[in-house]
Amino acid sequence: MMRPAFSRLPVAVDLPLLLQALAAIEDERWQGHFNSAYHSGDWSGVALISAADAVTELAPGRGQPLHRAPWSKDGRWHEALRDWPLEIVSARLLRLGPGGCIHEHRDYDLGGPDADLRLHVPLLSPPEVDFFLDGQIIPMRAGECWFLDLARPHRVDNRSAAPRVHLVLDCRPGPWLEQQIADGLPTTPAAGAGQSDLVRFQRRVEADPYLARALQSLHDPDAFIASALALGAEQGLYFTREELRAAMRNGRQRWRDQWKT
Repeated sequence: MMRPAFSRLPVAVDLPLLLQALAAIEDERWQGHFNSAYHSGDWSGVALISAADAVTELAPGRGQPLHRAPWSKDGRWHEALRDWPLEIVSARLLRLGPGGCIHEHRDYDLGGPDADLRLHVPLLSPPEVDFFLDGQIIPMRAGECWFLDLARPHRVDNRSAAPRVHLVLDCRPGPWLEQQIADGLPTTPAAGAGQSDLVRFQRRVEADPYLARALQSLHDPDAFIASALALGAEQGLYFTREELRAAMRNGRQRWRDQWKT
């Protein structure tokens, strides 16, 4: 069976206990994310479990998983996850500050047939946070657990005045986890639902020769972006320059190329 791109898992999350453990973490433990080119604003984290050979505690590695403080010193993390039979190779808290953006990118190390499976458990999740996966909004709420195939293009916008904090677990594939992903909850949105205005505009252009011709002659990227923004607004579709640039950076050069052929 083909694994879905995302799934809200039918598991119970002890959110109050996880929030207690989160509140006990000292401010100085939060480190800036190693992928500094992938974000604007505060994107920081705390490593709970990471590879012994990782360049930094938040970075990936191939060594033995090492339990780091506060995981090794605060039993509340173990207690909250004790009913999940997972082989966890990496556990991190990732925080996106108010107004912060994680630009569109792919985590290619998660794309192989034997790759780890990544779970997101939102702990602090303001409603003004938009998480896009393959152009679709994934409506994650605090106290839920989601599998996300982040080898696909994804980005995050925090439009709120509060931080977003997720517990992110990388786990080895196994029968129990695969079954939870396959089962999913009925609240998991259908693929293609909740698409961004950028994706809606792209599909309209592909279906509308007038819109396609309006963009075909624009060889300058800045002129292309300005025209796409204006045409999108005429259609009642609103997106940002950064969204367009990210789409063109991450395997969607066809946005311009296919319309010029």
